Amino acid sequence: MTPECTPGGSVERGMGSALRDVRFSVLDRSRVRRGQSHPEALRETVEFARLAEAWGYHRFWVSEHHSVPGVAGSAPTVLAAAVAAATSRIRVGTGGVMLPNHQPLVVAEQFGTLESLSPGRIDMGLGRSVGFTDGVRRALGRDRSDAEDFDAALAELLAYLRDGVGGVHAWPAEGLRIPAYLLATGSGAARAARFGLPLVIAAVAGTDRMVRAIDTYRAEFRETEWGARPYVIVSGTVLIADSVGEARRLLLPEAWSSAYSRTRGEFPVLDDPAGIERLAMTPRERTLFEEALRDQIHGTEDEVAESLELLLTRTAADEILVHTSTFDRAARLDSHRRLARLVGLPVREPQPSAA
Repeated sequence: MTPECTPGGSVERGMGSALRDVRFSVLDRSRVRRGQSHPEALRETVEFARLAEAWGYHRFWVSEHHSVPGVAGSAPTVLAAAVAAATSRIRVGTGGVMLPNHQPLVVAEQFGTLESLSPGRIDMGLGRSVGFTDGVRRALGRDRSDAEDFDAALAELLAYLRDGVGGVHAWPAEGLRIPAYLLATGSGAARAARFGLPLVIAAVAGTDRMVRAIDTYRAEFRETEWGARPYVIVSGTVLIADSVGEARRLLLPEAWSSAYSRTRGEFPVLDDPAGIERLAMTPRERTLFEEALRDQIHGTEDEVAESLELLLTRTAADEILVHTSTFDRAARLDSHRRLARLVGLPVREPQPSAA
């Protein structure tokens, strides 16, 4: 069940052609803006997927978050079904379903249903996180120990896709070719290698830890029915604007949301940059805020191209998974459109929405 991952992977690729040698895809977390409802954010995600398909992106993934004011995406397989129904060519999946929150049988059945309804277009991206707070974990009937049992749960899930477990069958998933991807950091890269799965890893600027994890993954990769060779997807924020200052300003809401969550345990809605610029942050908030901004690729098209080429030089990634959140919806869409043209995707004008 090797996933459709053939381009890229060559450390020797030239700088000039690097951006055209890899795939570019989109992860959308259904971020909620000030004054916007959660249902509106979900409908926006579906429309964004239609645009991403028209602009030539390879895949469109959605995420899983529970009881988060600023994120509407809580049921990724349900949302992926809506995205698949609204599109016709782009691959659709999850980045990811948090396996510790679910029974492997149910996850297998859900992805089997998705693949049955949209054959050849479904990706099963899996993560290891449990609920963000104790209250969420209690509501899910999970605790931190469930994450420690991740290997067993992952093995069980993959077995359901093969031929069942102990006489229990995850129809309609059984026997279907549903590519699995593992979201991982640090030691998780070795897990992806052990299971022979493609690795999805966050791009963190200026750190060698990410590169070491990728090197470990490639060195320890074991060919299985799920993957014939290592495949690396680097995930990160990419934003193009007319100037680096404007790009940075557009990223302020997400950076503040990150700092807020790490000091208060809750992701807030995205707010207007003007208000964030006036905030009196504590020293810790300011440090976390600046750290969040430092880890983003942003600027003019030339500056972004240079940063992306540097990232590819360091990682030899096969694919870049772009997740970019802004308060200004039009600016975000313009950035994705410009990025698609920059990296040579077959950009088309989208067809009018049926809605």
